[in-house]
Amino acid sequence: MTERKPPEVSFESWIDKQIREAQERGDFEDLPGAGKPLPRGDEGEAWWIKGYLRREGLSGEALLPPSLRLRKEVQRLPETVSELPTERAVRDAVAELNRRIAEHLRAPSGPPVVIGPVDAEEVVRGWRDARPVPTAPTTPAAAPDTEPAPARAPWWRRVLGRR
Repeated sequence: MTERKPPEVSFESWIDKQIREAQERGDFEDLPGAGKPLPRGDEGEAWWIKGYLRREGLSGEALLPPSLRLRKEVQRLPETVSELPTERAVRDAVAELNRRIAEHLRAPSGPPVVIGPVDAEEVVRGWRDARPVPTAPTTPAAAPDTEPAPARAPWWRRVLGRR
């Protein structure tokens, strides 16, 4: 850790001294990219952040405001639930998304984006339709991987998020 700057020394001379001492110790030798120009992408003003995201293997979606992230999650929901094995898991995924949507609606942040709760019955119906037709079970004890749908709550309970 560097020592504190003495009060009687200006910042410029203090920084110059720190750099000179680091050069004398050899701290700047054998650095990656030494002697090469700084990489400059053709990606516009945010070339450096795009390069960072690419190097770290991150998605640019992490930089979006919460309202847009939730909107994208709602749009991708059919693909997300298509990989889930049971109807209960699909309903749980929709319930979790609806919980986060309700939380966002209580205290919105970011640009105003129209977003509302997702209808679990519609998502489950789409999940069932996308699944392959089950073949006849080979054993009589084999049970289907879906559970019976629970009774649908009245509209006012669905809107208010109560059961």
